[in-house]
Amino acid sequence: QVQLVESEGGLVQAGGSLRLSCAASGSTFSRYSMGWFRQAPGKERDFVAAISKNGITTAYLDSVKGRFTISRDNGKNTVSLQMNSLKPEDTAVYYCAADVGSLRTVKLAYDYWGQGTQVTVSS
Repeated sequence: QVQLVESEGGLVQAGGSLRLSCAASGSTFSRYSMGWFRQAPGKERDFVAAISKNGITTAYLDSVKGRFTISRDNGKNTVSLQMNSLKPEDTAVYYCAADVGSLRTVKLAYDYWGQGTQVTVSS
């Protein structure tokens, strides 16, 4: 079992940047692919980005490609999401999640979730 804790999100103006981090504990971090999801009010929780267990392979939602970068540090048991050129439509609660499988993009594949952190982008 793994416990996940996201860093605090925040309020940022459109065009700005924000970096989210997620700290894992309780199990061997490198056993898990890691993902970021987000949920806007009244909407489903959607896939944003994922990274493989060794950090070599990544996957992104089309609308964030070129703006967001997922990375991980297996020595520090952390996964991060660097978000640049933020848009108001990126406003959501962001969740990190762990998956024993390989780089999957569906939320049902993920076994463990953080508590979520609010990101608000003002226009």
